[in-house]
Amino acid sequence: MTDKVLHSAKLGKQLSVFVEDQPGTLAAVTSLLGKNGINIYALTLAEGLGHGYVRMVVHKHDEAVKVLRAAEELTIERDVVLLELSNAPGSLGRVAGALGAAGVNLEYAYCAGGPSVDKGLVVVRAGDSAKALKVLQQLL
Repeated sequence: MTDKVLHSAKLGKQLSVFVEDQPGTLAAVTSLLGKNGINIYALTLAEGLGHGYVRMVVHKHDEAVKVLRAAEELTIERDVVLLELSNAPGSLGRVAGALGAAGVNLEYAYCAGGPSVDKGLVVVRAGDSAKALKVLQQLL
């Protein structure tokens, strides 16, 4: 593994869309975005009691919010930290270790990428995004 595992770190916005826990709800939300030319960079789907929620980062955030709310989808915006990491063993551990050593709590994280990419996107919801970004800038 090279010394440089973190290629970029910046503040970003995440959308959380609450959906019913039934077949087709993810397709409805993602198809709506697709029909409006909105690309999804990262996504996670979680279950709740009778409902689920989709967390995602998209390339036209403000437009996505308008489209989803116009469709009467319950949508919440959150600040997150967007990391571009080397797609190599230990990259996330190294970055998460630096954040942990600095006392930054990570509430959740998810990623997007695949085996054929050199770098992947990791979305992090930190207890203190500004502090997380300051720590991460030292790794760039």
